[in-house]
Formats: sequence, C-alpha cells, structure tokens
Amino acid sequence: MKNILISLSIVLITSLLSCSAQTKTVSTSKNSNINSIEVPSHEHNNYFESYNLEDQIFGTKTKVTLTEKERIMVTNSLPNHFTGEFPTTGNPNTISAQNKTYTFPANPKYTGNPTWVRETGIALNGIKFEPGTAEVVFCDTGESYRVEAFQDLINLGLDFNHAHVQPTGAYHYHGTPTSLIEDFDTGEDLVHIGFAKDGFPIYFSKTEAYTPSYRLLDGTREGEDCTYSNPMNIINVAIEDKHDGTYTSDFEFIPGSGDLDECNGITVDGKYMYLVTESFPYVSRCLMGEFVQEERQGPRPDQQQDGAKPGGQRQRPNSATIMEQIDSNKDGKLSKEEAKGPLQEQFSAIDTNEDGYLTQEELEKNRKENRQNRTNDKSQRNRN
Repeated sequence: MKNILISLSIVLITSLLSCSAQTKTVSTSKNSNINSIEVPSHEHNNYFESYNLEDQIFGTKTKVTLTEKERIMVTNSLPNHFTGEFPTTGNPNTISAQNKTYTFPANPKYTGNPTWVRETGIALNGIKFEPGTAEVVFCDTGESYRVEAFQDLINLGLDFNHAHVQPTGAYHYHGTPTSLIEDFDTGEDLVHIGFAKDGFPIYFSKTEAYTPSYRLLDGTREGEDCTYSNPMNIINVAIEDKHDGTYTSDFEFIPGSGDLDECNGITVDGKYMYLVTESFPYVSRCLMGEFVQEERQGPRPDQQQDGAKPGGQRQRPNSATIMEQIDSNKDGKLSKEEAKGPLQEQFSAIDTNEDGYLTQEELEKNRKENRQNRTNDKSQRNRN
C-alpha cells in the first residue's frame, strides 16, 4: 500500500510540473470563406487560420486574424523561445516589446518579378526576418561592400537562433531560426515558420531538400585603403581577396544551379512558397508576389549598392552612387554624421567650401584627385 501511494504521488507531481511548464496557449478559429493554401496535415494547430499565441514565460503576445482579403497580425514582437543573452559582445542592445501590426494578402498573387526589400517576412511568433545588415566597408577608391551577417570579419553578436537585437530593441532573425523551427515542427520535412510580406508562406526543410541557386563569384575583389567603422571603433580591412561570402556582393544568382529561384522560392504541388536555408541567401532578399511597399528597397546581391554591377563584375561606383548609399535624409548632401569611414576621417579636406557638408561635386573632385595621386605613386614606383 505504501509503495502504491508513493507511486501515485510521483505521477501526480510529474503531471503538475508538466502542466505548469506548458504555459503557452494557442487557439485557432477557421474562416470557411477563405480559400487558403493548405499545409501538411498534423495534429497541431493550422497557422493558415486565425490564431492567438501567448507565452507567459517569454511574454509573447501575437494574434492573427484572417479575413476574406487579409491576414492581420498584431504582435508585441517578443520571441516565444529562449534567446542568447543581450546585451552581448558585438550587440549592445536589449530585447524589448515592439507592438507591431502587419497585414498580409490572404490570397497572394504571384508576379514572377523580384522586388528587393530589407524585411521580407514575419515569423509565426511575430519576429521579423531581416537577412541583410547595415554594416558596410568603404574604400578610398570608391568601392563599398555590404557585410553579411554570417562572416568572420565583424562580431555582430548573433545568438543560437541566428538572431540579434536592433537599437530599437527589435529581436530579428538573419538566418535559420533554430528554436522557432523546433517549436513549430510537426514531424513533416517542411516546417511552416512564417509569412512573407506578399502573403506567401515561409518554410524550412529539415532535410535541406531544396537548394538555393546562388554561388560564390570567381576571382578577387577590388579596393584600396578600405575601412569599417561603427560608434565604437574603426578597423582597416583588406578587401583584395577571393569572394568568400563575407560580403553580399560575393554571391551571384545562377538560374537553374539549384532548386530555388532568385527569391529563394519554389512552387511545390502548384503552390508557391519561400524557403529559409542553411546557405546563402539564408532568408529571401526579395518577393515574387504583389505587396504594399512600406519601406526602402534592400540591396540585391549583384547591384551597385554592394560595389558590383549585374553579373557580378566589379566596378567602382561614382560619386552619385556613393551619395545615394549614405545620404540617409536624402537632402543631396552629406553631414559629418552621415559620412562614414574615409569620408568621415577626411571630411574637412573634402569639404572645400567649408560649409559643413559634402556635395556630390566635392566627392567627385576628391575621387579624381585620389585617382591621380595613385597614378603618380605607381609611376614613381615603376621608375624606382
């Protein structure tokens, strides 16, 4: 009798502990008027329907309402899983609630024309996917290279979910959201993890069944006297090296070289979807469907924003391109706060009219003078 009571006590305690740990509540309500995309059948909730996700442990509050035309997500953008400790080395920011409302088309329309954006989608838990970074290496010779999140040049403080925190407190994913995938895994190979801004779903393949169509460029980069700067320090960077994936422009899209299209998407059983992958571009950098553009377009891997022209061939951007890249308030001139790297260090010398701003004409004049100086130096070395 005593043994039976002990056994029953152990079962009861285990049950109570289990119930107290599972504080996450998810409820769904189906709108029978919506002809939405189906997901693989499973015993969990269908996140193509309306749902309410709350987690008392992590403070997550995400509510999605499905109407005839729209999928509306109201969220505080707090993750429903463990994260790395923030602030941390490389990321001095603290996660905080954001209180966002996102609207997606309930019936997405495929166009086949890629539109490049910085923030391509939102995870089911309300955390945004933003694969690119704001980190740029600038060269005295005019080139600029956008730094990828996954590289060995700069520590960006990414955690085990391939995520970190913006100065606003917004936690966001740069790559495969490890904990999110585990949380929403239904046992199928394709795990539904979010929606893109154009309404198409975002999945992750546990077997990496679908491969991207991006490859590293051959050859080496160009650029002299290159630097990376942030509010903490300035470092000199050697750019003239092979394309190893440190920069976005190290990659080029080769149609047909993989399974996925330029936006890391594919049509499966007549239904278009995006894939988050372990290799570049990791998360889609563009959208193939109709959507409302609410933000500045992001840089595509093969364009001048990253110091390259289509096809991956290197070219040195002119002063107009440099101005477009770093003139954040779009007033046609650069303040000392907007200038970065060598432009900031040499601000007074370039600002020939001493008005406290750099104009496109002053940038072009300085560029020509630097080019002439390099030519003279090279000629002098050859004579010696």
